[in-house]
Amino acid sequence: PALFRDDEDTFKILIATDIHLGYLEKDPVRGNDTFVTFDEILDHAQKNEVDFVLLGGDLFHENKPSRKTVHSCLESLRKYCMGDRPVQFEILSDQAVNFHYSKFPWVNYQDRNLNISIPIFSIHGNHDDPTGADALCALDILSCAGLLNHFGRSASVEKIDISPILLRKGRTKIALYGLGAIPDERLYRMFVNKQVTMLRPKEDEDSWFNLFVIHQNRSKHGATNYIPEQFLDDFINLVVWGHEHECKIAPSQNEQQCFYVSQPGSSVVTSLSPGEAVKKHIGLLHVKGKKMKMQKIALETVRTFHMEDIVLADHPDLFNPDNPKVTQAIQAFCMEKVELMLDDAERQRLGNPRQPEKPLIRLRVDYTGGFEPFSVHRFSQKYMDRVANPKDIIHFFRHREQKEKNENDLNFGRLVSRPASEGMTLRVEDLVKQYFQTAEKKVQLSLLTERGMGEAVQEFVDKEEKDAIEELVNFQLEKTQRFLKERRTDAQEEKIDEEVRKFRESRKKNTEEEDEEVREAMTRARAHRSEDAVLVAASSDEELMDTGMKGTGDSDDGLPATLSRGRGRARGRARGARGQNSTARGSSQRGRGSTSRESSSSSRTYKPVPAKNMSIMDGRSAICP
Repeated sequence: PALFRDDEDTFKILIATDIHLGYLEKDPVRGNDTFVTFDEILDHAQKNEVDFVLLGGDLFHENKPSRKTVHSCLESLRKYCMGDRPVQFEILSDQAVNFHYSKFPWVNYQDRNLNISIPIFSIHGNHDDPTGADALCALDILSCAGLLNHFGRSASVEKIDISPILLRKGRTKIALYGLGAIPDERLYRMFVNKQVTMLRPKEDEDSWFNLFVIHQNRSKHGATNYIPEQFLDDFINLVVWGHEHECKIAPSQNEQQCFYVSQPGSSVVTSLSPGEAVKKHIGLLHVKGKKMKMQKIALETVRTFHMEDIVLADHPDLFNPDNPKVTQAIQAFCMEKVELMLDDAERQRLGNPRQPEKPLIRLRVDYTGGFEPFSVHRFSQKYMDRVANPKDIIHFFRHREQKEKNENDLNFGRLVSRPASEGMTLRVEDLVKQYFQTAEKKVQLSLLTERGMGEAVQEFVDKEEKDAIEELVNFQLEKTQRFLKERRTDAQEEKIDEEVRKFRESRKKNTEEEDEEVREAMTRARAHRSEDAVLVAASSDEELMDTGMKGTGDSDDGLPATLSRGRGRARGRARGARGQNSTARGSSQRGRGSTSRESSSSSRTYKPVPAKNMSIMDGRSAICP
């Protein structure tokens, strides 16, 4: 409509989320997919002359992205986001509050040493969230380099005040709220306990367009393992919802809260599930006053994904489980289906030369009813040169059959089919809990809690915190020992066991205390890792001084930590001021907005929760006789 023509009052914002840079980067076919699509996304931003790009988390797939991934990301950001085109909006809020975690707490385009033409604002996701003793994430590296503005970090794990970045372009004002990924159960509980507050501007609070970016489960994965839309404040105009990969970018209205929700979805297929088969888009959001329009932009460089389901029992005329040659017949039928999907993929690719040549193909085969699966490995050999994912084209599964319950009687003849669980996400902590709940009595946990152990194992697996499990064990052991000493329990084994059991049950009921235990143990694990890193680096330096060794070549992995750290220290010293004689680039203001920042109601100071100074060795000595 004419309302949204490009003028001095209209914001143009490119919306994208879940780019997952570095996903399958070592795959010979799919390795560059995420980098190519990220390049396309920024190219759209440049061609559409957007005011800024808004990302909804999971820019990186790995918590500690590889050198190749970081390099490719920096290359695209420098290529598209730097330049002389003036930025036409200004920031009115206190940036020291908006970017309080940064060493450079101001938006990058207002930095006089940088030439930014397209600012990027991003929250972190669950893949690239802050970890380690310093609580840094990959986005903080980009933020420190001045290529991206990382916002939406919460300073406290007990109470969250979401302070907006206040933007103004002409007569249009946007209050941009962001909340980086937090474990869903914890955030759910904080909402229930009214510990999440969205701060609003003091002046003319109804004149702002309120835009909220969040990265959490939107669909229900468990009783509290998601965030219901009803938890969010009703003064919000639009929610950009990250984390969910299915593209539902057209804003849909929540009838109860009256705000709109846009779910951009991922820009790369990371799981071969039905939601990922929906065509991928990014959005061009126009905001003028309190009105908005979302324009869908189809991504052309995304690898096509075709998916189909087969239920063998639905074809009794073709397949008889008693026939000795039924497996060959099933295999021939599957080959025919795959060929049809490949033909369809080829037809789609004809109109788009930018699309990758080899498609992703998934055929889910339900073999319930006495059928046997054939060799997937042999089947995949036929498609090595034509499909991007030959090893997992076929997925065999069986429906779980469960007897239907009736209030009056049980009809054992009727069976109800449960849907396949392939699209479900299995979480590490759930697997740990399930294991201990179903384990034999002799391997059940008697001192530790399943929840705490699950969290520790998740940290060990997802964030590579190698000391997480050991520290949790030590921490819970110390706490139990202190409890027994305070109770002055008799040194009889039965009484000790009974007291430990009661203490464990009381801790399980107090979820907040258990959360605090896990956080404390993880803090100690990170601190322990930092101490180890210092010791390793120091010993590496000594080694180098002793041997006079020089480092040659670079590698991300496959080298011992001591060697790689030592080489990094020895190399690259006294490089002088190479390339310092650059010419002056001029000092035009380029419409960078107001440098005098008006302080709004969002000005708050935050104080991180201090870690308790407890010795790791104390816990270890308590174990030894």
